[in-house]
Amino acid sequence: MKIDVLIIGSSVAGLVAATTGKKAYPDKNFLLISKQTKTMVTCAIPYVFGELGSTDNNVVPVHRVLEKINSNIIHSEVVAINREEKSVEILSGTIIYYDRLVIATGSSTIKPTWLKGRDLDNVFYVPKEKLYIDSMQEKLRNLHNIVIVGAGFIGVEMAEELKKAGKNITLIEKESNILHSAFDNNLTDVIKEIIIDEEINVLTSTIVNEIIGDNRVEGVRLNNNQLLNADAVILSMGYTPNSDLAINAGLTIRSNGSIAVDEYMRTEDKDIFAVGDCAEKRDFITGKQNYSMLSSIAATEGRIAGMNIFELTSIKSFSGTISIYSTTIGGMGIGVAGLTERKAHQEGYKIVTGEYWGRDKHPYNLEGSNVQYVKLIVSVDSGLILGASVYGGQSAGELVNMIGVVIQNRMSINSLLTLQIGSHPLLTDSPATYPLIMAAERAYYSNKV
Repeated sequence: MKIDVLIIGSSVAGLVAATTGKKAYPDKNFLLISKQTKTMVTCAIPYVFGELGSTDNNVVPVHRVLEKINSNIIHSEVVAINREEKSVEILSGTIIYYDRLVIATGSSTIKPTWLKGRDLDNVFYVPKEKLYIDSMQEKLRNLHNIVIVGAGFIGVEMAEELKKAGKNITLIEKESNILHSAFDNNLTDVIKEIIIDEEINVLTSTIVNEIIGDNRVEGVRLNNNQLLNADAVILSMGYTPNSDLAINAGLTIRSNGSIAVDEYMRTEDKDIFAVGDCAEKRDFITGKQNYSMLSSIAATEGRIAGMNIFELTSIKSFSGTISIYSTTIGGMGIGVAGLTERKAHQEGYKIVTGEYWGRDKHPYNLEGSNVQYVKLIVSVDSGLILGASVYGGQSAGELVNMIGVVIQNRMSINSLLTLQIGSHPLLTDSPATYPLIMAAERAYYSNKV
């Protein structure tokens, strides 16, 4: 079998590479290979345990999408890539030849080899695999005391959803606060208070030294020697790139295990691209290696690969990862784009910040009005916006996306001060006190950047 474009992986990076590529090159044929018979919306996995109720409500309609672009999928596993022959071998032994190859193999949960008791029954991870999540959900139905190790986005969202299901939750984080790597302390403090108000037990600056039990989980022992009773432990300690195929094919791999790519998402082999969690990331601001794994980044990389799969143009290149995160905690939207204040200082930037607490409607006594907080990180030397954090109602998600556009287009503080906006009492704060512009004003006048 010979295919113009062969894509390994059916999650967002692979699927977007296929749909974009087919639009750009409609005369080419595309084929996806996926180990998963059903592909989940990865960012929504925590909500399977609460609001969604089942993985069946969290499935990407891959087959329907591919049918619309006249493309196909094979459910199997690629076991080897032969770069000389430009072919892959799948589990059945079938050889498929390609003109272009896109590796979109994603990532797998980190499993701490050092942690004693990690193999006990009722120790769980949060992989992107439907059958595993189905089994995990069924087992958790009859378990009450649950310890979640790792308070990143997945850990915090899992804690909230399982608490809604009536579980007793303890959230443990080794850093000084939850969501430590994403937000500065002023917001992490707010988030922590929300979580505590939901009656979730939060332990920060704490390490699990051992999971206790004979055959199944009975508790965890902490670094202060405290013992917590537990019926289940969920290890949410991050993800690692799935790059074994690339390694075995002799492609260059970065120190974190990701596949080295250029700004067009090409590997060193001009006929092989890599996108999504398995691919190298560079920070848009610093140019350094970036370890963000987000569906939004994967989708962007898929589009870049799809557009450039047969023809490179300078306007279709990727300048780096901005790392735009958003979530909802306690019904409030929270987001971050670019550098936090802490990260900017670590990188050696001379910065000023501007903060403003406003609302997302005006006048403020309108029903459903929420606070809207914006914090801007601004370079003193250039006046460029390096990053921002937002907090408020559901509009926070789109506000942080807007700030991502500001960063990507290298807008300065002066540009924000004269930004033209639309406003409406039911949709935004007053144009006189629009939080994004007010935060820019405060940053500007704090140091006249």
